[in-house]
Amino acid sequence: MQFAPSARATLPVASCRPRLVATRPIARVASLHTAKAAMVPQPLVRLGMARPLGLASLPAQQRAKPTSVRVEASSSAAAPAPAPKEGSFLGIPAFTWQKIVPLGIMFFCILFNYTILRDTKDVLVVTAPGSGAEIIPFLKTWVNLPMAIGFTILYTKLANVLNNEQLFYTCIIPFIAFFSAFAFLLYPLRDVLHPTAWATQALAQYGPRFAGPLAIVRNWTFCLFYVMAELWGSVVVSVLFWGFANQITTVDEAKQFYPLFGLGANVALIFSGRAVKWFSQIRASLPPGVDGWGYSLKGMMGMVSAFGLVIVAVFYYLNRTVVPRVQDAIPKRAKKKKEPMSVGESFAFLAKSAYIRNLATLVVAYGISINLVEVTWKSKIKQQFPNPNEYSAFMGDFSTATGAVTFTMMLVSRWIFSRFGWGMAALITPTVLLITGVVFFALVLFSTPLTPMLAGLGMTPLFAAVLVGAAQNIFSKSSKYSLFDPCKEMAYIPLDDETKTKGKAAIDVICNPLGKSGGALIQQFMIIGFGSLAASTPYLGIILLVIVAGWIAAAKDLDWRFSAQQTEAAEAKLELARSDARAAQEAKDSSA
Repeated sequence: MQFAPSARATLPVASCRPRLVATRPIARVASLHTAKAAMVPQPLVRLGMARPLGLASLPAQQRAKPTSVRVEASSSAAAPAPAPKEGSFLGIPAFTWQKIVPLGIMFFCILFNYTILRDTKDVLVVTAPGSGAEIIPFLKTWVNLPMAIGFTILYTKLANVLNNEQLFYTCIIPFIAFFSAFAFLLYPLRDVLHPTAWATQALAQYGPRFAGPLAIVRNWTFCLFYVMAELWGSVVVSVLFWGFANQITTVDEAKQFYPLFGLGANVALIFSGRAVKWFSQIRASLPPGVDGWGYSLKGMMGMVSAFGLVIVAVFYYLNRTVVPRVQDAIPKRAKKKKEPMSVGESFAFLAKSAYIRNLATLVVAYGISINLVEVTWKSKIKQQFPNPNEYSAFMGDFSTATGAVTFTMMLVSRWIFSRFGWGMAALITPTVLLITGVVFFALVLFSTPLTPMLAGLGMTPLFAAVLVGAAQNIFSKSSKYSLFDPCKEMAYIPLDDETKTKGKAAIDVICNPLGKSGGALIQQFMIIGFGSLAASTPYLGIILLVIVAGWIAAAKDLDWRFSAQQTEAAEAKLELARSDARAAQEAKDSSA
């Protein structure tokens, strides 16, 4: 009798346990053989509900068999094993490295090519027969800008019918084909293709006022190379690369790694500058009668084509490995299908956005500001180095120095972003360009009074202007690569896909040459109005002050808009995560 209470406590559980776990499933299996697998989860749920009622008090012999069977079934059917945690390196997820390293390789190759193309295009058009630095403003205004506008119209139309991968291939492959064709076909046939006799006769008839336009017609293949090299910087660097990078990276990853992209890229500047100088030295050592330019062009354009194919291969790899995972991570939302906008509608849409207008102001202001100094500087270079080999060798040294300074600035820029934020980083480039530009213009204006002092340093005023202009370009371009470009590209990330794609095409392809053409037009009007570039130099300095002031105002306005966009994007992401969690919980409750 002393064990009766214990028996009464355990009997109800023992008596109901077989009916819940064993009796009912057996009856179901006996009657429905084909539904055996489907009936397994039902007793598991019952078992889970029955365990708190006193299963622990059952004798071990009564619960050993059901427990072992049910636990095994539960682990396979109701509780799947968690996915293994993704590894990391240096505290950064492996998937982030899988994106960043290939992007860095792409940027290295793109900027390597751009440096070679930029140095080559200047030497070609400035030292061409019947040409000079005066041709550059006409090229940028009357050839480069119309072609940039035409490309943007075509790009906008293609963006409506092609996916991102197809659009990338469609844009970059013609560049690679052209540069190969120029070295191996167009340049060897230049005497046949160039209307030299007609241009010489027209110049004698119309006078030197039309020397610039006539030089464009006379050396049209060189000018086409110049424009294609300019478009490589606008299209491949700004639109294709940065547009793709913005699609697969987050704002946090961009702040951490965008400044570092330039480290590898500016190593490319150093190597490409050395390559340009090496080919210049080869040209100088060739025997008389050998076409040195043709020899070096084949070598340099061969490298450009090879690196272009590397860019295509890396892009293909990323689209097969990284892009699918990025797209799977983006929440699938039901969106209302929109009809593709026309070109006019695209520009009207972009014009309504103050955010895009500020970005456009930054790009146009940079183009005008750098061009106000650059054309004058290149005319000084030709005076100092009239020989094409010496000119090309100097530009190779210039590119190497730009790469070294930019490499250092890249290291500093990461600290600037983390310590002072986007707004301060965006203001450094206009400040640097303003200070160095004023110094350059002051040297050009006051070269005569400064002649005795410069002679004591072993320099002529001309050579001093060349060096100061080089320093101005080096520091301006290094701040652009390390701070201005990352700031501009980060600003696109919080935008929606339509604004991001068409906004980049309009800003990077049109506004960039528009800024350069605007600076060229200003110089043309000043030269015509005041008679010479030297006479217009003080007014160019005043214009530079006004342009940079507008640049700084746009950067400050864009700073708070960028912060607001980030906040809005973060809130939308958090709300989406909450809604996904609620949906998951509801699904779990309904299945239970």
